Amino acid sequence: MTQTASVPVKAKPGAVAAAATADDSPQQYLTFLLNGEMFAVAILNVKEIIEYGTVTEIPMMPGFIRGVINLRGSVVPVIDLSCRFGGKPTEVARRTCIVIIELNEGDTRQDIGVVVDAVSEVLEIPGSEIEPAPAFGARIRTDFIAGMGKVDGKFVILLNIGRVLSIEEIAALSNMSQRSEGAAEADLR
Repeated sequence: MTQTASVPVKAKPGAVAAAATADDSPQQYLTFLLNGEMFAVAILNVKEIIEYGTVTEIPMMPGFIRGVINLRGSVVPVIDLSCRFGGKPTEVARRTCIVIIELNEGDTRQDIGVVVDAVSEVLEIPGSEIEPAPAFGARIRTDFIAGMGKVDGKFVILLNIGRVLSIEEIAALSNMSQRSEGAAEADLR
């Protein structure tokens, strides 16, 4: 598989140190569109953004796992965020891309690609402009939401990427899917 475009994403120098010094200091977020809504992830979790290319499907996986890609010799799973949030699969269009997220859980580091409709921009949002996750009314699970950032009078949903892409939960869902398909096959015999 060949990727034609790759954009490394890095936080501004000193952004990490500044964020550690005061709760109100702005933090950077990569914003993107998904089904007409604006979402954001902390820029420190974003490794790069690549053009949507060939994704190899893996049999017997939950619907939100699109497949895997070859990223410079590494196998990277690709998650369809729209499906993960209980929506319909993302339709690939001209601006559709894959955001490579780096997850660190304990001693393990995992890169995971997420399919989004379009990447928007990197925003700085001060802590004072972030509201807690709503208790109801959102179209996605509230434990997936880290907060609601206020930007120009509108809300941006800040994702808790560790929960959205929880390796343990995805593995458990995959195992449940495989077991239910195995049981269905046994019933047919």
